[in-house]
Amino acid sequence: MLKNPIRASAVAALVASAVAAGGVTPAMAETPGSLISVQAEPAGFHGLDRGSSVEYWMSDSAGVQRRASGAMFLPEGDAPAGGWPVVAYAHGTSGSGPNCGGQADPELGGLPQYRVSEDRLLKRFVDQGYAVVSPDYLGLGRFDTGPHPYLEVRSEATATIDLVRAAREANPDLSRTWSAIGVSQGGHAALSAAHVQAEYAPELDFRGVAAIDPASDVEKILPFLGPATPPVPGLSSATTSFVVSILAGLRATRPELDIDSYLTPRGKEIVDATGSQCLDEIFVSTQGVAFADLLARPLAPLREPLAAYMTLPTSGYDAPILLSMNVADMVVPSPLHAALVAQFAINGVDQQVVPGNGQHGSASPEQLAAIDGFLARVNAAPTQR
Repeated sequence: MLKNPIRASAVAALVASAVAAGGVTPAMAETPGSLISVQAEPAGFHGLDRGSSVEYWMSDSAGVQRRASGAMFLPEGDAPAGGWPVVAYAHGTSGSGPNCGGQADPELGGLPQYRVSEDRLLKRFVDQGYAVVSPDYLGLGRFDTGPHPYLEVRSEATATIDLVRAAREANPDLSRTWSAIGVSQGGHAALSAAHVQAEYAPELDFRGVAAIDPASDVEKILPFLGPATPPVPGLSSATTSFVVSILAGLRATRPELDIDSYLTPRGKEIVDATGSQCLDEIFVSTQGVAFADLLARPLAPLREPLAAYMTLPTSGYDAPILLSMNVADMVVPSPLHAALVAQFAINGVDQQVVPGNGQHGSASPEQLAAIDGFLARVNAAPTQR
């Protein structure tokens, strides 16, 4: 529970009233989840009428407090007695540099086609009566905190959970009940948040997580890459883009690993640039780049550091999981999806799997209906402010 709920409610009420006037920048301690500022956005922000941009403090993987940004969206009308239940929506891969997250500033960063489909999901959940928050993740928002630690489980989780905390501080009508949903990288982030939430944010009431084509088990493949690795038929330059994004993030968080020693001069130039680029720019910079162009030696010695950095836990969850998986996925190939499902099953994780035949990150009407039903089921118990 909150250490001082009376004071927290008073601050939240003050902040909420200031939102109506256009924004506020409260003086708060630099603790994880504390609010830096909240700014009401004009109607049409991400296609919704009651949106705000939020700046807040989050904890990185080393426990250092860092500034981050995200967005908050409220349903129409008055909140129910227990407050609006919260859905934390974690977005897919959008790049490695500032303003690439696209949640606090939707016109900046990311790919337009992804923004449109993700905005539809935001609206879907808001229309169902959920308050939705969506983090930019560390390094992808309004603050230049260095390269985004792409697919790092810990900072994805804390960016998500700390935004839930900050949003509740900004508006007292958000309940302490929350769920997580994510697509692709966002699925990886949502599952990461689900795994640590009980220990990291015990004051909140977590109900469950839905992940659409989550990134998983990639750390098992990367150690096999090296200068002699041939091109993989059927995969585009997106594969190389993801590899350089992971290396840029790992280098930033673990400098002692000397990632540069694994790179050719051209590879170092690409990874250097990746740390400040959005996804479309990374695609361009890696077009036609073979692993022989990128890597000076095999990545095998990085097996354990990569596992610690990005492996999704496959046990230890205390809330139900829904996995929406597309068997034709070529970005996160379906064998990786199958491996995740199998590991969850072996470890007795409470999971529901909804297969589909769409492209990566897409959800069929049947899959969307399953997610709707899952959210309704896990949120059936009364919410609490």
